[in-house]
Amino acid sequence: MSIEPDRTESGPPRKGRNRLRAAGAFAIAALGLSLAALRLGVAEPADGAAAAAAVAASFPKRPITILVTFPPGGGTDLLARRLGAELQRELGQSVIVENRPGASGNLGARAVAEAAPDGYTLLMVNSSYAINPGVYRNLPFSPKHDLRAVINVAFVPSVLVVPASSPLHTLAQALESAGRQDPAAPPAAVPQLAFASCGNGTPQHLAGEMLRRASGRALQHVPYRGCGPALTDVLSNQVGMGIVTASSAAPFLASGRLRALAVTSPRRSELMPDVPTVAEQGFPGYTLDQWHGLLAPAATPAPIIARLNAAVSAIMRREDVQRDLRQLGFSPTRSSPQAFQALIDSDIDRFSTLTASMGLHAD
Repeated sequence: MSIEPDRTESGPPRKGRNRLRAAGAFAIAALGLSLAALRLGVAEPADGAAAAAAVAASFPKRPITILVTFPPGGGTDLLARRLGAELQRELGQSVIVENRPGASGNLGARAVAEAAPDGYTLLMVNSSYAINPGVYRNLPFSPKHDLRAVINVAFVPSVLVVPASSPLHTLAQALESAGRQDPAAPPAAVPQLAFASCGNGTPQHLAGEMLRRASGRALQHVPYRGCGPALTDVLSNQVGMGIVTASSAAPFLASGRLRALAVTSPRRSELMPDVPTVAEQGFPGYTLDQWHGLLAPAATPAPIIARLNAAVSAIMRREDVQRDLRQLGFSPTRSSPQAFQALIDSDIDRFSTLTASMGLHAD
């Protein structure tokens, strides 16, 4: 199935509402380089290692740029901006967050892949980065080889939402409003339920396609350039349902403007414990979580990767930051560069198989 072009931008229960109202704050604390460098375990030539260590010891000396592959307003953007603000305070240099949307994140990823490998240009990504290689068959860069993992900082479920004024109160009702898929019938003859996603090839797109296949219902995908624009049209009742990140939907769920029908994670979200998973509602085994993390150009020296990883890891251990992340819908985590790289590579393989079976591709 070919992917259609992106569209241009154009009350939860009380105990969950209190969690949703809380605003999180991200902070990054710097650690010493030596222990983190040992964790990396990346061998370098002796003279090259000494030179790289000397550079890392004084890093950073000028502003750092974090490219975000989606527009302002979505969960990835919010996370990057909080992270950037704290990095600026902790590292003593300006951190510029720049939105570079387009082609499901491929434009921004290519820009970072081609940037100087010096630690001053980073990429904030989510799981769509691992989905893209199976969807876009002629990428101008290699996601496995042209960028290098720095750290995975959070997981976040996607959530199926409808406007508060919608008559749909459960996932079963939403699916019932769509007709049964019938290849023999003209598309106009089958009632369809449109769902907005954060873009072609994003985890939210894949989540909707998985639900369409599992339910046999006629779900129509309406892609947007980010979760923010998708939410705009769901809130204005231009699209009947949205599948977006829990973090981007949280403020609207808190204000009662949206209603959550299901989360895509394997377990219920701490942000909205009364919202059942898709698996609980008749689709056992259904799960699609989304990770978020930082990447750098592949040739970035290991000591600089270690410096960044150690700074982020230190603060991710703090209980107050973990609490704040959970209140925003994220499940906080931290990882070594190697562990995050292994997760990325594994997901690239897994999602490539899945998208091929679905016939999802963009030419």
